[in-house]
Amino acid sequence: MTPTAAPYVLGVDTDATTLREADHLLRALAAELALPEGAFGCTHLVRDGRPRVALSLAVEAEPVLRTARDRLTARGYEVRDGAWDETGRAVLYPGAADLTGTLTVAELLARSAIDRVTVLGAPNEPAPDTRLVTRDHVRPHWQGGRLVLAAMPAVGGTLVPFEDPDPTPCCADH
Repeated sequence: MTPTAAPYVLGVDTDATTLREADHLLRALAAELALPEGAFGCTHLVRDGRPRVALSLAVEAEPVLRTARDRLTARGYEVRDGAWDETGRAVLYPGAADLTGTLTVAELLARSAIDRVTVLGAPNEPAPDTRLVTRDHVRPHWQGGRLVLAAMPAVGGTLVPFEDPDPTPCCADH
């Protein structure tokens, strides 16, 4: 179920300006709305006159989405039909909570909705037995209707997700 092909998808405009802030908001809203286990929640960078991080929620049941729309609108959020784009960054997805510690690529794919793992700079996908240190922060992106995790080589022949859970802000030492 991609954010654009899911039966029921909402876009939620926010004032979030960082991915961390948007992740926190998305998790809080999902808990408050009691979204079902199979729901997807994505972040989308919006680059218009007011740069921000918008959200999308995708579910398989229309009543769930209708309730979410009503509650979000009542809280002052601007809500629209559909995702912001087709390349959202997935924060909530089936199996996301099970992606902790170190897993093999095969385990990651079996436990979650992630369809594929790519390695930056590598022409081929990693072997199924390649170990991936999740850092408890696995944020795949939608690409061509598939949920794809970009990873990069790390110490000891392992991989780590490309997105760092604790990035150093630009110019932090200036």
